[in-house]
Amino acid sequence: MITKLNKNKVRVRKHLRVRKKVKGTGERPRLNVFRSLNHIYAQVIDDTAGVTLAAASTLDEGIKGKIAFGGNKEAAKMVGQLVAKKAIDKGIKQVVFDRGGYIYHGRVKELADAAREAGLEF
Repeated sequence: MITKLNKNKVRVRKHLRVRKKVKGTGERPRLNVFRSLNHIYAQVIDDTAGVTLAAASTLDEGIKGKIAFGGNKEAAKMVGQLVAKKAIDKGIKQVVFDRGGYIYHGRVKELADAAREAGLEF
């Protein structure tokens, strides 16, 4: 019997397949992206210790007041800049990018480009 998968189940399967290979370490943590309909979230994670080192989202106070809607490219760009600033303040310059099973396009690409421009290397 063939079951129909929805988009999120397909994304989770892709994400788990990628996570078998992509690991964040203390020297080079993982920059993880989660995208919902109304918001976008980014975390810098050390997988060996199981600790989130830096995080930013469209719900943060610095971004929430500046944007009208959190589910667009402009909001994603601001989140990328903020997470990069927080990571650099903690001494993290290099990360491994984990797109979370999403296509590298649109909001995910804007977040990654903004993080690169702010000083993160991946």
